[in-house]
Amino acid sequence: MVAEAGFEEAVHLAAENPTLGVGLHVTLLMGRSVLPPAKIPALVDSNGRFSDDPVWTGMRFFFNRRLRDQLRAEIHAQFEKFRRTGLRLDHVNGHLHLHLHPVIFEILMEDAKELGIRHFRFTRDCLRRSRKMARGRWIYRFSHAAIYDWLSRRAREPLRRRGIRHAEISFGLLQDARVDEQYVLKLLRDLPEGDSELYSHPSLNNFRHEFEALISPRVRELVETLGIQRIRYQDL
Repeated sequence: MVAEAGFEEAVHLAAENPTLGVGLHVTLLMGRSVLPPAKIPALVDSNGRFSDDPVWTGMRFFFNRRLRDQLRAEIHAQFEKFRRTGLRLDHVNGHLHLHLHPVIFEILMEDAKELGIRHFRFTRDCLRRSRKMARGRWIYRFSHAAIYDWLSRRAREPLRRRGIRHAEISFGLLQDARVDEQYVLKLLRDLPEGDSELYSHPSLNNFRHEFEALISPRVRELVETLGIQRIRYQDL
């Protein structure tokens, strides 16, 4: 998220760990803009903040065609700020998966060559496997599975035509910040063949359990036992 307070520190850490795959998390919701408010007045408030309402924002982007020039300008500004870091662009995704919103996705595909998009998050989880590995929150899980299955289906062909690579599935989306050690251990034993992404929010505060899951010795041991290869998007 190139306009957020931790950006400079993140770039420094990435430079110190050159084997990491660092992607651009396009932010058009619940965050700050790169461009000043005067350049994109229909997208941000006077402090340069986007709306925090995902449903209203998604509807505005879809129905108000006059927003598209400002959306394109801000998206390009975020890519340019990432480019100036000197880091290799490993992949592109979006805050709250807004990169698959029909309008945002269209802009990204139209400008993919100019923006240097070669790898892209294919936000789609497997409800069948999710039901085997976790219980509860059925309305959330069924609704999100349906929404992102539709969005990913409509994205597949445009990505293929442009030669943009992606993992076939992103596990963890339907967990809603509940990717703990038990979930990961169950998932690893039931992974399909091919390339998969583990989607999570590891942190040292609100989502400490997701951080602990990723560094778990039990998880590491099972990865090695099963011969699972850990890769970056750029390795696809």
